[in-house]
Amino acid sequence: MVPRVTGFCAVRYIDARAIATRSPMLNNGREGTYIFAVARAESEICMPHILVTNDDGIQAPGLRALVDALKDSATITVVAPAHERSAAAQSLTLRQPIYCDQVSEREYAVEGTPADAVILAFHTLLKEKPDLVISGINRGGNAGENVYYSGTVGAAMEAAINRVPSIAISLAYREKEFDFGSAAKFARVLAPFIIEQGLPEGVLLNVNVPQPWNGSVRFTRQSSKITRNLLKPGMDPRGRRYYWLHEQQITEGIDPDTDQAAIREGAISITPLVLDHTHTESLNHLSHWAKMLEDAAKG
Repeated sequence: MVPRVTGFCAVRYIDARAIATRSPMLNNGREGTYIFAVARAESEICMPHILVTNDDGIQAPGLRALVDALKDSATITVVAPAHERSAAAQSLTLRQPIYCDQVSEREYAVEGTPADAVILAFHTLLKEKPDLVISGINRGGNAGENVYYSGTVGAAMEAAINRVPSIAISLAYREKEFDFGSAAKFARVLAPFIIEQGLPEGVLLNVNVPQPWNGSVRFTRQSSKITRNLLKPGMDPRGRRYYWLHEQQITEGIDPDTDQAAIREGAISITPLVLDHTHTESLNHLSHWAKMLEDAAKG
């Protein structure tokens, strides 16, 4: 049965009960010019607009899986680095121009960082800010201290700074055969929760999906340091020394309520991250230093 029409909406829709109608309009007083409009049912929900970005590059399999999972339930715009920019954090391009090419409908490749891509999307490419930004799906986890280095998280941070709800989503796996299916499906489930219920201002969600996933979901704290930095030295043909930076996983001392613990036990980890890095307890505790520092500086 066709639902009763209560009006027309100028935006897109997700509700399957929405129907397209052909409506006569007047053109300089003459009937005969038609437009296509979307009729709105009483219970209809406007289709959300989701901006997708990442740090692995616009053609990365994780981003393509995410777009495929979301495309039937939202209007998707992709603005992402043209090439891999892993570990770019929230860095910006300041000493060279940022090139941007449209590579297909509603998709743009940016010669810059993930944060650059979000800034271009918000201030140049989009007429209005999206309902949600999803950064990912990253090839590899972003738990513990990696949130400070991750371009995936950095893009979501940039969205949150601009007061747009955002998710950073990563596939926590260290082998060669990545399967982004579960992470993409979960992103499709999580997105409407955030769009409908919102997030606190200045908060983003850092989501890590293990491979394989056991079906459980945990809200977690960020782990403390979960890797050891390793440097492998070498010498180039001209005698100049170099180092390859890589890491070794720490397996002991992982607190059970953290992101890394959830991932290791096969559960999806969702960690709310906050933009405000102020440690209020220390602010109150150390405030009495101010007078002493003033006096010491005068001397």
